[in-house]
Amino acid sequence: MPGAFPMSSPLVIHPRAETVEGQPILRPLPSAQCRSVGPFVFFDHMLETDYAPGHGMDIRQHPHIGLSTLTYLFEGAILHKDSLGSAQRVLPGDVSWMTAGSGIAHVERTPEDALAHGSRLHGLQVWLASPREFEQGPASYSHHPAASLPVSDSLGVRICMIAGSGFCLASPVPVLSPTLYAHVRMQPATTLLVPTEHVQRALYVLDGELMMNDEDVEPCSLVVLPEGEEVTLYAEGECQLVLIGGAPLDGPRRMNWNFVASDPELIERARARWAAGDWPVVPGEHSRIELPR
Repeated sequence: MPGAFPMSSPLVIHPRAETVEGQPILRPLPSAQCRSVGPFVFFDHMLETDYAPGHGMDIRQHPHIGLSTLTYLFEGAILHKDSLGSAQRVLPGDVSWMTAGSGIAHVERTPEDALAHGSRLHGLQVWLASPREFEQGPASYSHHPAASLPVSDSLGVRICMIAGSGFCLASPVPVLSPTLYAHVRMQPATTLLVPTEHVQRALYVLDGELMMNDEDVEPCSLVVLPEGEEVTLYAEGECQLVLIGGAPLDGPRRMNWNFVASDPELIERARARWAAGDWPVVPGEHSRIELPR
């Protein structure tokens, strides 16, 4: 096992438990302790959930501005639909990438066949704030099958680069700023050096036994790593985690409901438009989530 070496104390964020349209989640980001890690301003862990026939996740039509959403599943399936006309089934290991720009609406739900027979769902959804130059740009959507994502598998450590770059891997997902988002699986008694190629970094242990510099890492906690310091991870048992990070945001961001912006006026305009029904509509969808007061 690697020996300890001097480093600053990492910030450990314990997530809050919530339920989003029937799906239990853990949400470590944003928190009062940390508003962002690189471009990541929102992190939801969709907990392993078994749905009986006739039941499933159903996140009705809702709006976004100023961010990109990324959905990545470990189990189950989700149907993504948006106001651009996209209708995509998302499977484990796929990346569902949606950039909101000045305005988009979308729906995420359990597909009809899985709804009929019952299903199990487990995954992650993150939001990445867009750089200011892209905040009010055009909306877009792309789907990246699991087989298109680059993977490194060596000495008992498997790294899949979900988005961005790192560990000599580069994902095809069209991120808008320097980004690190990797899914890591470690076999027992293996190590991984997390380099400093990205300014801001954090890790989230999904399951298993992991140590960082001789200290245990609690599963389902977000550990924000000290900037400029390499970190060595050691797997006591089989474990899996994700690494997130990238370049710091180009200024502070405001977040209100599903809207992210550098200028609060953009959020106020978006709220007024959604409340007035002046928003792109997802084809075939009539139900929507109303603006919270």
